Amino acid sequence: MAFYVVQFLTGLASAASLFLVASGLSIIFGVTRIVNFAHGAFYMLGAYVAFTLTARFSGALGFWGGILAAALIVAAVGVLVEMLLLRRIYHVPELFQLLATFGLTLMVEDLVVLGWGPNDLVGPRAAGLKGAIDFFGQQIPSYDLFLIVLGPLVLGLLWLVFQRTRWGVLVRAATQDRDMVAALGVNQKWLFTSVFALGVFLAALAGALQIPRDAVTHEMDLRVIVDVFVVVVIGGLGSITGAFVAAVLVSELNAFGILIFPKISIILVFLVMAAVLIVRPWGLLGRAQAPVRRTPGLTVNPWRPLTSRERIAVAIAFLLAASLPFYAGNYALAVGAEIAIFVIFAASLHFLMSTGGLASFGHAAYFGLGAYGTAFAVKLAGLPMAAALVAGPLFGLLGAVVFGFFAVQLSGVYFAMLTLAFAQIVWSVAFQWVGLTGGDNGILGVWPERWAASAPHFFWLSLAVAVLAVAGLRIATFSPFGFALRATRDSPLRAEAIGINGKRIQWSAFLIAGTVAGIGGALFAYLKGSVFPDVLGIPLSVDALVMVLLGGVETVSGAIVGAIVYKALSIWLVSQTEWSKLVLGAFIVLIVVAFPKGIVGTLDSLWHRRPSSLKDAMLASKIETAE
Repeated sequence: MAFYVVQFLTGLASAASLFLVASGLSIIFGVTRIVNFAHGAFYMLGAYVAFTLTARFSGALGFWGGILAAALIVAAVGVLVEMLLLRRIYHVPELFQLLATFGLTLMVEDLVVLGWGPNDLVGPRAAGLKGAIDFFGQQIPSYDLFLIVLGPLVLGLLWLVFQRTRWGVLVRAATQDRDMVAALGVNQKWLFTSVFALGVFLAALAGALQIPRDAVTHEMDLRVIVDVFVVVVIGGLGSITGAFVAAVLVSELNAFGILIFPKISIILVFLVMAAVLIVRPWGLLGRAQAPVRRTPGLTVNPWRPLTSRERIAVAIAFLLAASLPFYAGNYALAVGAEIAIFVIFAASLHFLMSTGGLASFGHAAYFGLGAYGTAFAVKLAGLPMAAALVAGPLFGLLGAVVFGFFAVQLSGVYFAMLTLAFAQIVWSVAFQWVGLTGGDNGILGVWPERWAASAPHFFWLSLAVAVLAVAGLRIATFSPFGFALRATRDSPLRAEAIGINGKRIQWSAFLIAGTVAGIGGALFAYLKGSVFPDVLGIPLSVDALVMVLLGGVETVSGAIVGAIVYKALSIWLVSQTEWSKLVLGAFIVLIVVAFPKGIVGTLDSLWHRRPSSLKDAMLASKIETAE
């Protein structure tokens, strides 16, 4: 019995740190509506700065002074980030803000390695709390007891701040109606800055408080951000109390899951998150969020099919790409085939996001299911390559049928997080079902047959499939189905009034996107000759989001350019510099700030402005002539 009590207390201690990070993210989202992917980076910075102040300059501040100073220093960095970067992009769609914070995360990861080195660091023990308390033969660290007390204390302080101060009233008002707060004369800029500073302070404090418990590593940002997103979504976006309840729930599930449900311990929290969102779509203590951004598609020029000249230009581009094997080596052809595959992957997500208005954070699930489906067809059923390339997309379709049915019942961030939960469930199954998938050893020996084995032939195959997939998605976009899907995206109530079944239309779009992603995964399995669980992982889903947003989510086929630029740049940077994440992150941030509509979206806007500019110039010339 004593063992279980200690395990429970250990879970509560972990919940305190998780609550600090999650409450900061929830506060930031509640006011600014930014899904801050860089929140984990501030958590990591807090740990590194605290290590420096407590381990290397302990005489000046002491342990506790170093912890507090680290949180304040990182909060000041957060203020600079908000003023120099986020203020410039508050007016852009939320997903572009997510892209900017993702780029910032990449930069911080390399900056941390540059400043502190790649090795893990072990921080000092907490002053005054180095011992443990004996509980019927079980040892409870004194520091864990301190964290258990700290969590409710911080919750109480936040409640007092938000309920009993004028600033807290303004923050709560901004959470409900930002426009009304602005109409009352409140300076939103400084309100947002102060909220962001508080959120970053809490994240950095959580990171600093972790150094006596865990090693400080440059991978701890991505490790914590997933758990934080889960906590915030389960508790309800914008709810501090909900974040506390969810942090305790998630931490206890992690503490006892390995004991009670060892086979599903990895996916337990995601199963709970999926169940909560299905039963209560806004989290345990959250409320439905009013839309604060116009739907993608309303802020750009009306979409139209390609003109004759544009079709000729596309044909020329295709012929140039098809001629690559005549002057490029095998490595360049392998890179070209990989880019073509990721064009398929990005285009499938782009169709879901642009035409359907559904932003999936777990689209890698269907790409990975396509890869595993092909691998199973080859290794278990012994099917030829042509049949295996069909089996892969069928696996992607099957996953989309099941997951999409539940996901389309939600919208916004909750839809995105439910897709993330489903993707993590699939990843966990692939990782743990060693007898079928090989676990982290993967499935090896998935090689193309002779007719597609050479580098030129496989490149041509990948290119041809990519062209067919993109063309098919464009046809679907401009079909009656596509118009019904866009109507549901832009105005669900009006679409329902004219007889469109919105949920069925969105589910159909989900099936199309999942199937096309499965096609990309099937080709990827043959390209690499093997399949591993990372084809289902969160990083791959994030890569797909970045490709779509870089190209321009408010375009018809911007993901093509986004995939080519992002993938080619990633591969080239890895071969050219040790700081590829720093350069790539800076490039992403620059794109968001300078071209908030994405590369293709910006070029499209400039092209449509051109006639107006010519007309203005002609009018000015006529006026000068008349004068």
